[in-house]
Amino acid sequence: MGQDSITFTELYRRYSADVHRFAYWLSGDPDEAKDIVSESFVRVWTSDAPIREGTVKAYLFTIARNLYLRRSVHTRRFTGISEENAGSTQRTERETEARSELEQTLAAMQSLSEIDRTVLTLRSFDELSYDEIAAVTGLTVAAIKVKVFRARAALEAKRAQF
Repeated sequence: MGQDSITFTELYRRYSADVHRFAYWLSGDPDEAKDIVSESFVRVWTSDAPIREGTVKAYLFTIARNLYLRRSVHTRRFTGISEENAGSTQRTERETEARSELEQTLAAMQSLSEIDRTVLTLRSFDELSYDEIAAVTGLTVAAIKVKVFRARAALEAKRAQF
């Protein structure tokens, strides 16, 4: 494996913030995002495939997305209505205008489909090229461009509703 050329610490320092941000925007849960990040890096590091520094970021995003999808299927099966109600009763007033805007944006993001959240996050926040996003998602570049455009428009429309 390519561990001789890059250490785990270097790999983690270089990409963990990006993978965490991506996982957070997908899941909307900081604890789940941390779990996804940890497992993504363990999987990259323990993989038999060599680490190619030029594509490792896209590879990490692919792993994180797949972990999120697997977890979301499991969570949907076992999350009860009482957990949703408990979460809403524990909310307090928003402390600042910035926090309110963040919550609105996150809610709008969560209302988008998973694939729309994925392509929008990878393009807007992680600044991946359309080719890199295509590698992560398995879609064509043309489909990615359309999805990014539509996801941005849908996000703006949903935010305007708040």
